[in-house]
Amino acid sequence: MTSPTTPAAGTDGIQTDFSGRMSYGDYLQLDRLLAAQKPLSGQHDEMLFIIIHQVQELWMRLLNNELDGAMAFIRADDLPPAFKCLARLSRIQAQMIQAWDVLATMTPADYLSFRPVLGSSSGFQSWQYRQIEFKLGAKNALMLKPHAHRPDILAPLQAAFEAPSLYDEALRLLARRGLAVPADILGRDLTRPHAADPRIEALWETIYRESGTHFDLYELAEELVDVEDSFQQWRFRHMKTVERIIGMRQGTGGSAGVSYLRQALERSFFPELWSVRTKL
Repeated sequence: MTSPTTPAAGTDGIQTDFSGRMSYGDYLQLDRLLAAQKPLSGQHDEMLFIIIHQVQELWMRLLNNELDGAMAFIRADDLPPAFKCLARLSRIQAQMIQAWDVLATMTPADYLSFRPVLGSSSGFQSWQYRQIEFKLGAKNALMLKPHAHRPDILAPLQAAFEAPSLYDEALRLLARRGLAVPADILGRDLTRPHAADPRIEALWETIYRESGTHFDLYELAEELVDVEDSFQQWRFRHMKTVERIIGMRQGTGGSAGVSYLRQALERSFFPELWSVRTKL
């Protein structure tokens, strides 16, 4: 006999009775997850469009979690686990980059067959993406406005907008390590993006030239470069996929489409970590 608390096992030892027990589907809440795909058009390719974007949002949730972890560890001067979080960010981005290859199998005709049902919805409205950008330092108050009608969403966005970015935390760490980070940089308005500064570039140049002395800060710099490199690759693949499917037409929800995505490629989160390479 089997006890009420012990699932029955088949002849191969695999448990088969999960009445009253948590199963794989229960743990992952698969009933809710798999019920969240609700195509509106009846067109075959709409399911692909929905799933790709839902998967990207799940990855972005993890990106936000890892960013929070990395910043907390940097604030605590505990760099090894921060490096693990930053490395994971880059690996997550690799998965997100590959997702565009799947979406790119959709032709313009495929997309146009269901585009009308999207209404005013647009990836431009992704609040998780904006939260990631804020945490990476791309501060823009305009990006709060699409979420003003949702206080539950606006609150975490506003918090990220007003808080130090990942790069701010890195520069504060440099100051705690005795490097001469200017006071005006440390005390700057956190709701504005960091602007490239030759004084910060000079600090990173010291770290790179004296990497044996500042090895963990040197490693931090390279982890940050990896994060931005991966993020820019994701942006590029996003832009090229959109261009492949809709060309230069306006995006849904009134967004500028490809032209806006191209502009984003010109903006850097950690500008001195790129410019310093010319000095070395």
